[in-house]
Amino acid sequence: MSKPTANWEKVGDKFYRKVPLYTAVLDQDLELDKYKVVGAPYSGAVAVFRDEDKLHTYRGPGASKSSIDLYSCAGTLMRSITWDKGAIKGLGWSDDEKLLVVAEDGTVRCYSGLQGDFVPFTLGHDAEALGVVACKFYSTGFVALLGNNHLVSVASYAEPRPKLLAAPPTEPVVSWSIIPPAYSLSRSVEVVLAIGQTLYVVDATEAEDRHFDAGPFRHISVSPRAEFLAFYTEDGKVWVVSGDWSEKLSEYDSKVKTVPKDMQWCGSNAVALAWEDEIHLIGPRSAAAKFYYDSWVHLLPDVDGIRLLTNDVCEFIQKVPDETVEVFRLGSDSPAANLLEASSLLEQKSPKADDLIQLIRPNLADAVDTCIRAAAHEYQIHWQKALLKAASYGKSVLDLYSSDDFVDACDTLRVLNAVRFYEIGLPISYDQYRRMTPEKLIERLTNRNEYLLALRVAEYLHLPASRIHSHWAQQKVRVSTDAEEEICSLIVKKLRGKPGVSFEEIARAAYDEGRVRLATELLNYEPRAGKQVPLLLNMKEDIIALDKAIESGDTDLVFHVLLHLRKKLPLASFFRVINSRPVATALVESSAWDQDRELLKDLYYQDDRRLDGSNLLLSEALSHKDIHASMDKLKLASKYLQDSRDAPAIFQRQAIDDVAKLLRLQETFEKDLGSRDGAPSATARTSYIGLSAHDTIFHLVGQGHYKRAQKVQSEFKINDKAYTYIRLRALVAERRWIELEEFAKQKKSPIGWEPFFNEILAAGNTRVASVFIPKCTTLTVADRVDMWIKCGLFVKAGEEAFKAKDRALLEDLRSKAGGSAAVEIERLLGMLPQVKK
Repeated sequence: MSKPTANWEKVGDKFYRKVPLYTAVLDQDLELDKYKVVGAPYSGAVAVFRDEDKLHTYRGPGASKSSIDLYSCAGTLMRSITWDKGAIKGLGWSDDEKLLVVAEDGTVRCYSGLQGDFVPFTLGHDAEALGVVACKFYSTGFVALLGNNHLVSVASYAEPRPKLLAAPPTEPVVSWSIIPPAYSLSRSVEVVLAIGQTLYVVDATEAEDRHFDAGPFRHISVSPRAEFLAFYTEDGKVWVVSGDWSEKLSEYDSKVKTVPKDMQWCGSNAVALAWEDEIHLIGPRSAAAKFYYDSWVHLLPDVDGIRLLTNDVCEFIQKVPDETVEVFRLGSDSPAANLLEASSLLEQKSPKADDLIQLIRPNLADAVDTCIRAAAHEYQIHWQKALLKAASYGKSVLDLYSSDDFVDACDTLRVLNAVRFYEIGLPISYDQYRRMTPEKLIERLTNRNEYLLALRVAEYLHLPASRIHSHWAQQKVRVSTDAEEEICSLIVKKLRGKPGVSFEEIARAAYDEGRVRLATELLNYEPRAGKQVPLLLNMKEDIIALDKAIESGDTDLVFHVLLHLRKKLPLASFFRVINSRPVATALVESSAWDQDRELLKDLYYQDDRRLDGSNLLLSEALSHKDIHASMDKLKLASKYLQDSRDAPAIFQRQAIDDVAKLLRLQETFEKDLGSRDGAPSATARTSYIGLSAHDTIFHLVGQGHYKRAQKVQSEFKINDKAYTYIRLRALVAERRWIELEEFAKQKKSPIGWEPFFNEILAAGNTRVASVFIPKCTTLTVADRVDMWIKCGLFVKAGEEAFKAKDRALLEDLRSKAGGSAAVEIERLLGMLPQVKK
């Protein structure tokens, strides 16, 4: 096995390595010099499409059809996307491997998941009218250069909202690049334009001339985090300046008269220039290394290096990690290098291994950490194992050492080696893996239909596998030619009981493919009604959706379906649907009572619910302020019940007729008496309308309209007891004491005389109240005595007791009375024995 340093190149004081990833990548017949090649971040897929500006070898009429071919880095064709929207002016990738294709007319398609499905949008009228010249992409958005030099920015692929940036000068643009919003000073996208001899920086508000007068600049490139900018001048030099434009850091003379076809950053430490078959790697302080190839080479920049792609090979150039340099650099005497040597001697059973361990004993923990990190950065499995063995040997010597990092490195390398295998073609580096996260790596495997490997990685790393299962099922319903029953049975068998799997997503995929029956069957296995119902409505399975919503017990969901049905169906059909579903009917009733009374009336009429319909009209009548409108409503409410023979309906109709009769009387009273009720009193009102029959009598009596009150009594068959009570309370309320005294002259009262006493006494008139005490003949002597006492008439109370010859009662009165009343009671007590004789 060759040493890792065999493919190292020293550029200045730094080492760079060219890692061979795959060989025999693309078909030799594919003329890469006539194609544009764009690689996705994190060693992702490679998009290849024809450069329409170059002549191609004629291969027959069938070969002229334009397409975008998606390859893995190992050269496996994953998908071919047919393109029919004219010349492609921009093609780029997002961080989550979405492919963005921009046509000359401003049409944009966003392909996700390496599939043929896309979401389209446009860059607006200006792009359509003027045409797109070129595009530059970053992780979440892109900028399009139009034919008049105007720039259109799209900040988000998820919510594309094209925005016009400030207008730059109209002279031809020689080259350009962008600074992503995450790294710009303005926190919005900035565009660097080479126009004429100088450079402009354009953002949303202004186009600023930076006064770089060494142009024209044939290439502009911004480092991954915008710390540096590189410019290629007309005379073959590369300038590197700081991200804030304040300092020129280096200048490299390529000594090549031909302008390179591409210039890209290799991580954030070096700049790569590419001609047809020659690469210059320029590091700090103008140091450079050169690489030569036998065929056309394309640069595919990444976050920590750059991929080089030819028909024959795919290679990765990156700065050698510091840990790797520390271990493998020639002549290194670092603790980590000595630990690796000690591990090798231990395998040879040499006693010198222990001597080396003792030599580095003070720094052994650091040496173990360095070997672990160097192993993680290594591509060759042989050296991964060697470094991990050295780390294992070192930590076994230490008394206390946490093995967490060692275990994590072993797990990570098993995953990385699996996905780097040529059949998978994901040559992801350790730094890329840490930035992308294991979850995103599993997502990429899933999008490539590598389900078995994705499941094994998820299980190995203890990550959820629900998205993998769901993606497999969706692909199954899209491409399988089996009978729908077999597909459904297979999916349910595989996925039932799997946590987190959404059958709604699988059913939606089936519906999108036109397999409605399969979608309906799959939805039966979705436990969440909130997921089932919206899709069922989209599928026009409205009745099933309503039943599922009712089964869920979620009233909001039922309301959602009912609203949909109400808008869609004729009223009669809508009522037929809900009539057999009591829950739906109850919800319609409760909402219509507050929001749509006309719908409620139609429901009651359609369902022949006469009593409910009558009650609704009655409530409307009672709430109306206009008496004529109320009368009309009452007439309709009564008419609703005219043919009914049910006892409740008969009673209800009679009650409604009584209400109408009362309203008519009250309207008459309002006309006849309203203008005369001006006297101030507790019962005086400006309106009788809306009062009950009892309240109407109360106010009529209080205002002295006894005949009208008796008419109300007669019309509504109010008995004498109730009428007498109402009259008594009205007279007391109006303080009509004379009329109450006249009442006392009657021989008999329907309610007796005690209520008169109680009501008048409560009103505070003891004199008039005392008039009714002698008439309370049905009460006991003690009760009448108590009534006299309540009126303050102790003498009268004594006489009442004297008549009854109740000595005990008189003695009790004597103890309570005072003054002359006590003397009189004493006199009566003195007379009592003589009466007995």
